[in-house]
Amino acid sequence: MIEAELYYDPFDYLIDDDPYPIWARMRAEAPLYYNEKHNFYALSRYADVVQALPDWSSYRSGRGTTADILFSGIEVPPGILLFEDPPLHDLHRRLLSRVFTPRRMLAVEGLVREFCCRALDPLRDTDGFDFVTQLGAVLAMRTIGYLLGIPESDQQMIRDGTDERITVGSDGSGGDVSAAIFQDSMVAFAEYIDWRARHPSDDLMTDLLTAEVETADGVQRPLERGEVLAYTAMIAGAGNETSARLIGFMGQLLGEHPDQRRALVADPALIPAAVEETLRFEAPSPVQARYVARDVEWHGRRVAEGSYLLLLNGSANRDHRHFADPDRYDIHRHAGHLSFGQGIHFCLGAALARLEARVAFEEVLARWRDWEVDYPNAQRARTSSVRGWARMPVRTVPT
Repeated sequence: MIEAELYYDPFDYLIDDDPYPIWARMRAEAPLYYNEKHNFYALSRYADVVQALPDWSSYRSGRGTTADILFSGIEVPPGILLFEDPPLHDLHRRLLSRVFTPRRMLAVEGLVREFCCRALDPLRDTDGFDFVTQLGAVLAMRTIGYLLGIPESDQQMIRDGTDERITVGSDGSGGDVSAAIFQDSMVAFAEYIDWRARHPSDDLMTDLLTAEVETADGVQRPLERGEVLAYTAMIAGAGNETSARLIGFMGQLLGEHPDQRRALVADPALIPAAVEETLRFEAPSPVQARYVARDVEWHGRRVAEGSYLLLLNGSANRDHRHFADPDRYDIHRHAGHLSFGQGIHFCLGAALARLEARVAFEEVLARWRDWEVDYPNAQRARTSSVRGWARMPVRTVPT
């Protein structure tokens, strides 16, 4: 049998459904892959991705870290930390590090558990539920909404708007991305920010409104309104999407691996390790886009300044050169992963995502020991930045 020509496209639905066979071929046959249609290079091996991710001076984020934004060439406004390079990135990250404090994260756990219970308790007498629409998305939305100070009555509208803006078009082209994607996302929060400026509270939005940053020349200044809007939109978008996809993947994988699910029931202390293995096995954000800032060389080939480079951390997480038996899901594995990135762009919300997933499965497994995935009614999410399930329904067996 003649094997098909190697082709990888981050906007292709069929590839996105199961990219791992193609990523395995890329690691073996084309560790520096070039796509002529979209004019990008891609690195897929663990050793290459782990080297490139922290090298911000060579591989820049300031023109976008998702393929659709980067390839479009649109200008990214300041304040979106994911799409910034030093020194502006360092200035803004220091500020956000002060508002994403361990104290605040510790205080959030009780609320996360409360949100879980509110979502799950009404489902105890049903024959199933959806890990994304009835748990993951609700939990992430409520938690981020609480942190930002957005009323519960408006949170679904905010989440729906985010989903609509990042969804890839059905033609696989990556959608008609324009600068309006940033403007639209920020407009959604303008009213809340103006209201919160008049009514300060103990939330992230108030912290941002009252924060001061120190510029390179040592001058202290408050954040501009546009920066507060950009911060808020970024936190809401990133916090909602990735946590929901993580919980969806974990529900799916534990449904497919009943022995490992029952091990967690017997010993809930294993749940954090199961969260890490889920992140390795199915990275919610598996592709990081970068702009090449200087000529570089990979595998004997030159990649010119100005090129687009995709760092496939989802592929690196399955590289047999680094992980033993990488295509096996194993909650007892302790091998690390690249799903939160590396270096200055390491995910600022990693602790929150881990907390939400841990608490979610502590509460799920306290109610149900057994479930089966209802694949005929499952549905994929289609974006160029976040991979996962839009719907992950399961059939449950009451304990």
